[in-house]
Amino acid sequence: MQANPYVPFLPPHHQHAASLVPRSTWWRWRGHRVHIARAPEPGAPARVLLVHGAGGHSGALWPIAALVASRGIDISAVDLPLYGRTRSPDPAAVRYDTWVDLLIDLVEAERDHRPLVLLGASIGGLLSYEVAARSPHVAAVAATCLLEPGNWRARAHMTRAGALGVLGGPLSMLARGGLAHTMVSMSAVANLRRMSRDRALSRLCSIDPRGGAARVPLGFLASYPRFTHTPPERNRTPVTLLHPGRDAWTPIELSARFLSRAAGPADLVILRECGHFPVEDPGLTELVDAVASLARRLGSQGEA
Repeated sequence: MQANPYVPFLPPHHQHAASLVPRSTWWRWRGHRVHIARAPEPGAPARVLLVHGAGGHSGALWPIAALVASRGIDISAVDLPLYGRTRSPDPAAVRYDTWVDLLIDLVEAERDHRPLVLLGASIGGLLSYEVAARSPHVAAVAATCLLEPGNWRARAHMTRAGALGVLGGPLSMLARGGLAHTMVSMSAVANLRRMSRDRALSRLCSIDPRGGAARVPLGFLASYPRFTHTPPERNRTPVTLLHPGRDAWTPIELSARFLSRAAGPADLVILRECGHFPVEDPGLTELVDAVASLARRLGSQGEA
């Protein structure tokens, strides 16, 4: 099997554990053939499901998942429709609510006696928090950011064109109409050059055919800010914000403001030296420590 091209961007002392090859499985859902990468650990006290964001996929994030697996945690990473190795019957029809519905059903389909942590990267953070609000089977959420797409400042940071990007402004009207099925690459609309502090990693993300170079419908991009997310004041799911300390794409204050409104237990961990794609130490180790500790704590509570 070809080596994962994202592994070399991790610190050298992490690369052996990060090279763990996942077991690929497939799940049929409403005509989609959904790819799920796994490092199963039946004896683990809790499970973690890693959820990527726009421009990401399970393969790109698997080195981080593998580090969590090295702590004895059962972890899986899903490829959401439009990304990774998942195949969809009509990619142009995929919308943000497709992702929400799929994850709710996946959580239900895979539940067992162990508590489940959703680990969301980038916009996968808010997505995971939304799924937790709608599913009784999520014990906690960990997220690298919690950006409200309805906030114009958040949109300004997410897109190449600032606040007038495809996520808001005049273009969003066209993306909801006749152009909704027009396919574009994420690298054309998203500010992927800010993905990492390492320019080479940002470039890899932008040209990855399963990630940043994947083509998505404008209707999907327009559906994200229009989706009615559950207000944090009504979501009692415990949430830990694991925000990169040197994130040039999504400012920490935007996510921290959202976190401060959470109705349930809320914690903040700053990942030191990490960019938006958190591969730098000591923050990468802090992320893995926090996720593993959260999973063990939930597992011990379930056994009590």
